[in-house]
Amino acid sequence: MRFHHLDLNLLVALDVLLDEQNITRAAERLHMTQSATSGVLGRLRKYFEDDLLVQVGRTMQPTPYALELAKPVREVLLTIRSSITAKPVFDPASSKRHFRLITSDYLISVLFAQVIQRIYQAAPGITFEMHPPGEQGVEMTLRGEIDLMIVPERYLIEGHPSQLLFEEEHVCVVWSGNTAVGESLTLEQYMDMGHISVGFGRSRQLSIEDWFMSQYGFKRRLEVITNDFNTLPQLLVGTHRVATMHRRLAELYSHYLPLRILPPPVKIPVMREIMQWHRSMDGDPMHRWLRETVREFIQTLDQAGGQVSQALVLS
Repeated sequence: MRFHHLDLNLLVALDVLLDEQNITRAAERLHMTQSATSGVLGRLRKYFEDDLLVQVGRTMQPTPYALELAKPVREVLLTIRSSITAKPVFDPASSKRHFRLITSDYLISVLFAQVIQRIYQAAPGITFEMHPPGEQGVEMTLRGEIDLMIVPERYLIEGHPSQLLFEEEHVCVVWSGNTAVGESLTLEQYMDMGHISVGFGRSRQLSIEDWFMSQYGFKRRLEVITNDFNTLPQLLVGTHRVATMHRRLAELYSHYLPLRILPPPVKIPVMREIMQWHRSMDGDPMHRWLRETVREFIQTLDQAGGQVSQALVLS
């Protein structure tokens, strides 16, 4: 299809080229040879009368005009996908849709393992791909490459729709064999103990350390830093350390590991887990079905008076 003498298929290639800024990687994503991809870039340069990508040392850099084109090109492609190629009527049972989600291992354990199990029973052809939170995940969401991002409220992206999934508390967890701790923790005990925490990314951003500093002006004595939430309770066993973690995950692991759950010695604000998606997907029927499936699963648990983690244990 051509519009003002532009082959609209070239916009897909332009979007990938501007994203990758590398002929080899762009060719892989476009399922084309490198020579064919270079030829496409040449056609784009001729149409736009601009180099678009220029070689600088070993890398390719977008021209100022290419940077101006990047956002409108992406918006056009998202509009086409959501309003023209999306089917108004769909059958989940026969769907082959592939969903890409950004979520933590904590949410996979307490929520999405069960949600995906239910979706498999109703729609076995639907597939999923999980990505961890982080700066790259935000960029992918902004580009419309992610279907759902499930993150704490403070990480929401402005200008895109979102919905509250549930609220979560933090608790303290210790090994059941830790006789130095009773049924509760004083602040003095808490500060004297060694702590296990979670750090993310190259900067090792710790889950709640900044909050402790801003509210109470102290740092915990961190003796073990792990890179995901699910290893946190496992690393407590056989030690006199303490971990401050999500209640749902703590309750899940307390069924399998010798752990005790205690109230924290300080008041930690409730964490709100939010589901967010790119605004171009708001009217997509299949995408709406996924959002409703996730929300209805949580509502069912709330009505039954249960916790998300309990449902996983009993299933």
